[in-house]
Amino acid sequence: MDHKVYNVLVLCTGNSARSIMGEALINTLGRGRFRAYSAGSHPVGAVNPFAIEQLDAIGYPTQTLRSKSWDEFTRPGAPQMDFVFTVCDKAAGETCPIWPGHPMTAHWGFEDPAAVQGSDDDRRRAFQKVFHQIRSRVQTFVSLPLDKLDAAAIQREIVKIGQTPVDDAVSPA
Repeated sequence: MDHKVYNVLVLCTGNSARSIMGEALINTLGRGRFRAYSAGSHPVGAVNPFAIEQLDAIGYPTQTLRSKSWDEFTRPGAPQMDFVFTVCDKAAGETCPIWPGHPMTAHWGFEDPAAVQGSDDDRRRAFQKVFHQIRSRVQTFVSLPLDKLDAAAIQREIVKIGQTPVDDAVSPA
């Protein structure tokens, strides 16, 4: 049985919505097998309130969530990552730092719900949609039998997760 706790870094540009939701979902759905973090290449400095709303709905503690730079995870003493996922196309296209330990990487792109204009209800629906899409991919990831797969197979699986189309439907909370 695999008792290792895997460290996962979820990256986006602003670290205010998608990466924050990814961090929380991995920590929640991973049930202790994963310790997730999030960061941004150009953090906006605040977590989007609509992302907080989604996380509150699943009972995730949001008090300590913050928008932060990916530089925090390149410094001495930072946790060594096993996996690094980009969740926005801008971050995926940027030159990422060299991560200590050479973690496995994949791009899991999602639309930016923070870019949606309109009423609060329109914005809330956009966040719900992306939250459920992220949850679907995270569920697939945390279900992988990592202790039974070799590194090449794991890398293939995490890339495949990011290439799998996401359902646009919003499932009930």
